[in-house]
Amino acid sequence: MSVRPIIVLPDPQLRLVSRPVTVVDASIRALMEDMLETMYDAPGIGLAAIQIGVPTRVIVLDVAKGEEAPAPLRLVNPEIVWSSPETRSQEEGCLSIPDIYEEIERPARIRVRFLDQDGAACEMEAEGLLATCIQHEIDHTDGILFIDRLSRLKRERIVKKARKAVRRGAEDAPRDTPEA
Repeated sequence: MSVRPIIVLPDPQLRLVSRPVTVVDASIRALMEDMLETMYDAPGIGLAAIQIGVPTRVIVLDVAKGEEAPAPLRLVNPEIVWSSPETRSQEEGCLSIPDIYEEIERPARIRVRFLDQDGAACEMEAEGLLATCIQHEIDHTDGILFIDRLSRLKRERIVKKARKAVRRGAEDAPRDTPEA
């Protein structure tokens, strides 16, 4: 297992639609373990494979809080098959959009179909923070960021701030200097 670099806005890879996994094999299981290690290291509660530059429909999550035992979930080809008409608003952030948090409204409850780490077909219902997190990560597999659910003005401001941070980072990067 290893911690992988997380790509950040405005990287265009974040807008890619991820391809479905055809077989859950050892390489997909290793990817999920790397994703979990990366997510915990960040720290975060969810991560989609595209966020580490792998455009495949794999997400990992763990919404356990504080002293609760870790409860990692690994979902391959997740698909929402039902969502409640009731919505709830939750402050969301994203490891690929550091230091930005906004209230996002989403369905309060969902049912999701997926393959587990052994390739078995599964279905589960989720509500609250888990439902929000699953929806957020599935959006990533479709090239959608949580900021896409904000007003155009707010979204443009966040993207502008992200571009500025990337430029500032490039300016602050050490430069190769010829040795005398």
